[in-house]
Amino acid sequence: MRYDFDRVVERKGTDSIKWRRYGGEVLPLWVADMDFVSPEPVVRALHERVDHRVFGYGGATEEFVEVVRERLNRLYGWDVPGEEILLVPGVVTGLNLAFILFAEPGEAVLVQPPVYSHFIADPMNRGRAVIDPPLVKKGGTYEIDFDAFEEAITERTRIFVLCNPHNPVGRVFRKDELERLADICLRREILICSDEIHCDLLFPGNRHIPIATLGNEVADRTITFMSPSKTFNLAGLKCSFAVIRDPVLRKTWLKGSEGLIPHVNLLGVTAGLAAYRDGREWLTQCLAYLEGNKGFLERFLVEKLPSLSMTPMEATYLAWLDCRSSGIPGNPSRFFLRKGRVALNDGLEYGRGGEGFARLNFACPRETLTEALERMAHAMEEL
Repeated sequence: MRYDFDRVVERKGTDSIKWRRYGGEVLPLWVADMDFVSPEPVVRALHERVDHRVFGYGGATEEFVEVVRERLNRLYGWDVPGEEILLVPGVVTGLNLAFILFAEPGEAVLVQPPVYSHFIADPMNRGRAVIDPPLVKKGGTYEIDFDAFEEAITERTRIFVLCNPHNPVGRVFRKDELERLADICLRREILICSDEIHCDLLFPGNRHIPIATLGNEVADRTITFMSPSKTFNLAGLKCSFAVIRDPVLRKTWLKGSEGLIPHVNLLGVTAGLAAYRDGREWLTQCLAYLEGNKGFLERFLVEKLPSLSMTPMEATYLAWLDCRSSGIPGNPSRFFLRKGRVALNDGLEYGRGGEGFARLNFACPRETLTEALERMAHAMEEL
């Protein structure tokens, strides 16, 4: 079937965090939440499950695990036994569990800012230190300074959180980059926790490589997190999974989860299964629409907001906007919220290298994106 991504769906009054936080007059282009209707097979599967009218305890069904196994094999040539696939009600939940289980209080977690804010805040909330050698901007995009990365490691560093595809800078790391990161982590005995939640949201010419597929030795020191949530707009249903190959890590994970991490939402499993099994047509059309929105945003910036620049995007629907040459007084996201009634993510949320930047979510109908950008342009005219 053909999906209408231009359709504007009214989300006010639907308990949407995205639309509720800033009020009805603000256009929200912040949190990573699409304004698109989810795939029809997902909606149909949820209706059928609700019509059953019994909502007892659920969990990972054999069918869900097999669909995930088939998907990993088809996309990446990654043959993962079913027992290595563990459901978790969110990637952030899984990362926090890893911080608790695999790093002691006072030990350190390594991250690469500017990066998703939970990677920075959550280890500290758990009493762990954060080491943050930043990505470096080269030729408009971002690269890894491998010397700085390894020099930042101390004898108390226990976990490296990899974000690939990277949020917010939109990189899809190449195989040679992943190999160098893995080599450093193996030599320094650091566990890799790889957030790959945006792995399906690739633009043409880019290929996602799960770092755990680089070899058995790497896989044994990696916990990979994936989810249908960003891909198919199912974030509110709380269904993700971890891949843990090493049996000792897996046993520690399962024991540490008991009484702390709840079962995945019953309807989340239903939706995730339907999305992975039958959502390919929707995803193909969605990616084409997102590519169109990305191109529209790029052209708009050149023509009407030339003092802002956008980091070249290889994946995600989250544009990283450089506002440092714009003349905006103070914080760019606050400026656009106050003067343009457009909500963006504050670049400071993402740690070192985020000052003067803002993150813009363009996974919305073109009409919404156009209005938001026009508001931003009008706000700039008032400077």
